[in-house]
Amino acid sequence: MKTTRIASPNTNSLSPNSISLTDFPAKSSVMTPPLLTCALLLAHALFPLTAATSNAAYPPPYGIDQPCTSAAEVYGGGRIIDISHRYHPDLPAWESPDGIGRFLWLTRSMKNGSVANFSEMKLSAHTGTHVDAPGHVFDHYFDAGFDAASLDLDVLNDVYALVFLFDAWSLVVTCWLNGDALVVDVPRDTNITAEVMKSLNIPKGVRRVLFRTLNTDRGLMYKKAFDTSYVGFMNDGAQWLVDNTDIKLVGVDYLSVATFDDLLSCHLIFLEGREIIPVEGLKLDGVEPGIYSVHCLPLRLVGAEGSPVRCILIKP
Repeated sequence: MKTTRIASPNTNSLSPNSISLTDFPAKSSVMTPPLLTCALLLAHALFPLTAATSNAAYPPPYGIDQPCTSAAEVYGGGRIIDISHRYHPDLPAWESPDGIGRFLWLTRSMKNGSVANFSEMKLSAHTGTHVDAPGHVFDHYFDAGFDAASLDLDVLNDVYALVFLFDAWSLVVTCWLNGDALVVDVPRDTNITAEVMKSLNIPKGVRRVLFRTLNTDRGLMYKKAFDTSYVGFMNDGAQWLVDNTDIKLVGVDYLSVATFDDLLSCHLIFLEGREIIPVEGLKLDGVEPGIYSVHCLPLRLVGAEGSPVRCILIKP
């Protein structure tokens, strides 16, 4: 069967565990979304997941006899992948050498006689994995109410997307199933410029792209000290994306979609049209190739120009 490969000119060799191109048909023979959805549902019915689904709020092995010591990264036998970072005092914060610090207080405690435990928290709306609203960098949008509560959930959520991951040098791409089979390699020695965007050959129709960069390789979101050398979009890369693609969700793996040097100007490019939603601080290490739904839900914060967000990928 004929297949289509879309790659940058300097394509790195694929890892042995990468998806074979022969697994994906050329555009002329790609299933339509309804047919492919039916095929996926049929496959799920014929070959159910081996892991049993648990109705417990705290899945095994945690329970009354074994305290929960850390948050899970996957759920449902590996079907649900959490791509948002945990909130803790050492989570990096913008221009802070000491992370976000203490942000949670137990104001009422059962140990001190209260009938229940109650906590309060105080932190920036742009902490950890979060979204930016247009009011973040445009004051007239802020005054007009273009806040976190007004963001389009259709952009931030979809049903059945393709996520292709090819070794440590690649981009994670989330797109509609009616697109071509994609293989795109991202260089690790550069920020995201217009030249890089051109080399990715992302076709029209792709609406959601999660960019995994050197930030993930360096583990920057696991280091409490803010690092100005992180990888992000430069002005020309942002403008090229706006002018030449249909991308509406731009996901990145550090605290800003823009490089430190192009910080404000790049945000202005992305947010001026009120169509693109940057999702920043994603946890993309360990994501396997496959078919997923992507779901990012910000808090419904009226008047806030950003919001923490819980983002997950779900295998069908």
